[in-house]
Amino acid sequence: MTPPGSRAYKGEAAETRRLALLRVWIALTILLGLNYVVWRWWASVNWSAWWISVPLVLAETYSIIDLSLFGTTVWRSRQRGEPPAAPAGLGVDVFITTYNEPVGLVLDTARAARDITYPHRTWILDDGDRAELRAGAARLGVDYLTRGEEWAGKPRHAKAGNLNNALMQTTGEFILVLDADMVPYPHILDRTLGYFAQDERLALVQTPQYFNNVPDDDPLGSQAPLFYGPIQEGKDGWGASFFCGSNAVLRREALMELGILGYVSATENAVVTGLKDARGILRRAARRAVAPAERAALVATHEAVGDALAAVGNGAPLGEVTFVLGERISELSRAAVAGDLAAIAADLDDLGIEDHGIDAASATTVGSLATQELSPLNALDAVRATIDAIDVGRSDEAQALLPMATISVTEDMATSMRLHANGWRSVYHNEILVEGLAPEGLAAALTQRLRWAQGTVQVLLRENPLALKGLRPAQRLMYFSTMWSYLAGFATLVYLVAPVLFLTAGVLPVNSYAGPFFWRFLPFMVANQLLFLIASRGLPTWRGQQYTIALFPVWITACVTAAANVWGGRPLSFAVTPKDGTRSERRPLREVSWQIVTAAALVVAVVAGVVRLAVWGAEPVGTLVNIGWVCFDLVAMSVLVGAVRYRGYPEHEEEK
Repeated sequence: MTPPGSRAYKGEAAETRRLALLRVWIALTILLGLNYVVWRWWASVNWSAWWISVPLVLAETYSIIDLSLFGTTVWRSRQRGEPPAAPAGLGVDVFITTYNEPVGLVLDTARAARDITYPHRTWILDDGDRAELRAGAARLGVDYLTRGEEWAGKPRHAKAGNLNNALMQTTGEFILVLDADMVPYPHILDRTLGYFAQDERLALVQTPQYFNNVPDDDPLGSQAPLFYGPIQEGKDGWGASFFCGSNAVLRREALMELGILGYVSATENAVVTGLKDARGILRRAARRAVAPAERAALVATHEAVGDALAAVGNGAPLGEVTFVLGERISELSRAAVAGDLAAIAADLDDLGIEDHGIDAASATTVGSLATQELSPLNALDAVRATIDAIDVGRSDEAQALLPMATISVTEDMATSMRLHANGWRSVYHNEILVEGLAPEGLAAALTQRLRWAQGTVQVLLRENPLALKGLRPAQRLMYFSTMWSYLAGFATLVYLVAPVLFLTAGVLPVNSYAGPFFWRFLPFMVANQLLFLIASRGLPTWRGQQYTIALFPVWITACVTAAANVWGGRPLSFAVTPKDGTRSERRPLREVSWQIVTAAALVVAVVAGVVRLAVWGAEPVGTLVNIGWVCFDLVAMSVLVGAVRYRGYPEHEEEK
C-alpha cells in the first residue's frame, strides 16, 4: 500500500481526480452529442434534398458513435507504475523481422538486440534470403534464419509467415518481436519480463513505438501520441491492449496454443463445410429423383449427413464422425445398386433371356456387381467424393492459423484478438524502450498507413470482434472501436461535399441554421474538443486530427480494396514501408492528387459563397457557418503542405 503523504501517493490521488473529471466530461460530451444527433434525425433533415441530407446526418451519426467509442476507451485509462522485476533464468528469443530493408539498418538493430542485458538469443529473420545479411549476422554473433530461396521473391503470408517459420525452429519461452528498424534499449527485457512472472495467463506485453528521426513539428504525423498513450492505456484498462507488430514480448505457449486451437477450428470448419455441401447435393438430387427407390436412398443419405452434422455440433470426434458417415454412405450405395440389379434380373426373367445362353457365370457376375460401389445414383457418388475430399491436414486455412494470424496484411491485431478470445491477457507498458525510424517521405508514410488500414478492415470483415467467440463484451468493443475508426474516410467525404454544394448551388442539407441548430451544435463541438484536451493529458493531438481528415482518400481506398479482397478474392499485396534513411528529392504531388482537387473545390466554394452573399443576398447565417466549416477543413488539410515539402530529418542524416 502506498503510504499517505508520499510523492507516489500524491501522484495516485492526482490521477484519481483527473480520471474522475475525465469521466464526467465524457458523459457530458456524449449526452450533448446524442442531443444533437437525435434532433438532427427528428427535426432538421431537409428531405427535399435527401440525397445529401441523409448522407450528412449518417456521417454525423457515425461521428457520435466514434466519439462514444473513444470515450468508452479512455474511461478506464490505466497508467501502470513501476514494472515488477524480471525473474532470472527465463528463455528469451529476440526476433528481428526483415524482407528488403537495408542490410546496415538491420545489422544496427541486431547489434543493439545482441547487447540487451537480460540473457537471450538474437535471431535475424530474413525473408529476403540475402548472403550479405547472413554474413553480417555471423560477424555480430547472432543467429540467422530464412525461409529459403523459394520464398525470397514472394514470402507467403509476409511477416506473419516469417514469424511462424521462426517459431517452429526456436525454443525460447518468450519472444521479443522487433521490426528491422526498431533499435531496443539494453534494459527492455528487464522492464517487461516481470509481468509474465506475476500472471501465468499473460500472453503479451506491448510497449510504445517511438521514432527518433521525427522533427518536433512531426509533419507526417508519425508519433501517434494519442494512440500510444491514452488509447492503449484505455484498452489496457479494459483488458484489450493489443499487439502492434513490434516492440512487444509474447509468451510462446500462448502463441503455440493459438496455433493448435486454430488448427482444430479450421479442421472443424472444413468438415462442417463439406457436410453442408453434401447435404445440398442430396437435397437437390432428391427433388429430381423419379424412382421411389432412388428417392428413398437419397433421403436416407440426407438423414445420415444431418446426423453427422448434429454429432459434430455435440462435440463428437471429427474422425469418428466422418468414418461412420462414410460407412453408412457405402452401405446405402451398395443397397441402391443391389436394388437396381435385382430389377434388371427380374426383367431378364420376364423376357426369358435365360433360354438364350445366359449361363451361371454371367449370373454370378451380375450378382457381384451388387457388392461393388457402382451406384447408378450419381448423387451418392458425389457425396462420397465430397466426404473423401475433406483433407484438413493439408488445407491452406489450417496452415495459415499456425500460429500468427494471417487473415490480413498485418498480423498483429488479429493475433492478439485471438489470444484474448482464448482467455489470455495482455499488458500495455507505457515506457519508451525502443527507438525506430519513421518514414522519411510522404509517399512512404501513405504506404504505411494504407497497409495498416487495409489490414484492420480485413480483420473486421473476416473475423468481426463483435461475433468472435471467447471475447468479453468490453474486449469486443475495444477491438471494434479501432476498426470502426478506419471508416472515417466516408464520413469525411460527406463533410467536405456538403458545404461545397451549399456555397456553390444553394443546396441546404439542414432545415435551419437558426437557434435550435446552434444551441445543440456549438456546445457539443466545444465539449468534444475539450474532451480530447483532457484525455490527452497535454499530449499533442491536433496533428492526428488533421491527418484523420486529410487522409480521407487513403481510408476509403483501404476499405474498398480490403472488401474486394475479402468478398471478391482480389489479391492484396504486402508493401514494406521504405525506410532507407535517405532524403527524397521528389515532391510526391501525385500521392495527394485527390486532396489537391478537394482543396481547390473548397477554395472555389468559399469564393462562390462570398459572391452569393454579397451580390445575390444568400442566406447569411448558413453561408457564414459553411464558410467557417470549409475554412476548418482547409486548415486541417494544410498539414499536407508541410508533408509534401518534407525531405527527411537532417539531424538524423548527420548522426548516421
